Amino acid sequence: MAEQKTDNFLVNIINLTSQVQSVVNNESSSMTQHSSWLHRGVAEIFPQPHDDDHETESLEKRLVNANRPLRVKLGIDPTGADIHLGHSIPVRKLRAFQDAGHTAVLIIGDFTARIGDPTGKSHVRCQLTEGDVAQNAQTYLDQVRPILDFDTPGSLEVRYNSEWLSRLDLGKILQLLSTMTVGQMLAKEGFAERYKKENPIFLHEFLYPLMQAYDSVATEADVELGGTDQKFNIAVGRDLQRHFGLKPQFGLLLPILIGTDGVRKMSKSLNNYVGLSEHPSQKYQKIQAVPDNLLSQYFELLTDLPLDSLPENPRARQEFLAWEIVRQYHGEAAATEAKEAAKSGGKEGTLLEFSLAAIVQFPVKLAFILGATGLCKSTAEGKRKIQEGGVRLDGEKVTDADTTFAAPGDLYFKVLQVGKKNFVRLVE
Repeated sequence: MAEQKTDNFLVNIINLTSQVQSVVNNESSSMTQHSSWLHRGVAEIFPQPHDDDHETESLEKRLVNANRPLRVKLGIDPTGADIHLGHSIPVRKLRAFQDAGHTAVLIIGDFTARIGDPTGKSHVRCQLTEGDVAQNAQTYLDQVRPILDFDTPGSLEVRYNSEWLSRLDLGKILQLLSTMTVGQMLAKEGFAERYKKENPIFLHEFLYPLMQAYDSVATEADVELGGTDQKFNIAVGRDLQRHFGLKPQFGLLLPILIGTDGVRKMSKSLNNYVGLSEHPSQKYQKIQAVPDNLLSQYFELLTDLPLDSLPENPRARQEFLAWEIVRQYHGEAAATEAKEAAKSGGKEGTLLEFSLAAIVQFPVKLAFILGATGLCKSTAEGKRKIQEGGVRLDGEKVTDADTTFAAPGDLYFKVLQVGKKNFVRLVE
């Protein structure tokens, strides 16, 4: 009876979603006026007037007093093929600025991605090829399209930082390097620890914060968005803008999303993520399992819903969160279908599991695994599906039919998908 009561309550909530969304839309104008939209889910805005002797205004004042739309920058380095919900947080804030009438400047770091942000890394990152970066960049744009306004004239600029960074000559690079000391660089998160442990720090890594900061100069950014781990890079952008005679940007820092395990930050490598490109049913099942203590944060950072009108029952909150996030990316029909599929307990679209113990010999080709799991009728069909581009592993498209895995541990807890509706989680 308790389960039925919870389910009925959820159904009522879902039926009211369109009304809630209407309220949100109606309130958006007034929210813009008193800037509550600006502060929702924000960890820090800097500088504040008392933080810097050179600053006499706050971001709120600049928003009110500016006689033009502000230029709000968000840089994303396409170092991988997929974006997860954690990455969506600054993108959603960028959309909030668009809705408030400002210009979103989305920078695809096709040049800086070839270095890779060293923030928080204990070792040097592998440098990507131009082809890898170009392919990743296109998938990133496809995945943020449901979030950003690509249609309103003047609302969005998509820029590639190779446009200006590839043209820097040695003289310009020396000028950039002269704005920072080695001591300042070693204060950056990760560098100090690596230096102390005598792990190598390569000179090209020192260039990353300066190149990322030069993006703010090239685009004349008024505001830069980023995670709380990006404060150093954003602050360097302020310094460079001042060096080149521009008005320094404000930094707006957003929380790092805790993953579905409830402990560590969301990350593909930790297998506690929800990918934006994942199938609706896969998204739904992952999100409805989010721990109770994270629900408030997820609602605040990943939705626009009023936080004082959410279900009180934890299970209903989980299901409503899953339904709402799937709705954002796939529409109401897909969200409802995913909800019903989750309740059906094994019909098409649910996330089934396949034990790799059933495969007695490794190394093994992915095409064979496709046949063994039942996602394909045979190894031959698996090979054909890979060649056709219809196979994804943990959201990343696999196109090499000879892809081989040396040991089961390389695949544990990864999701193998064929087409739009057929997928399994690979387990021990």
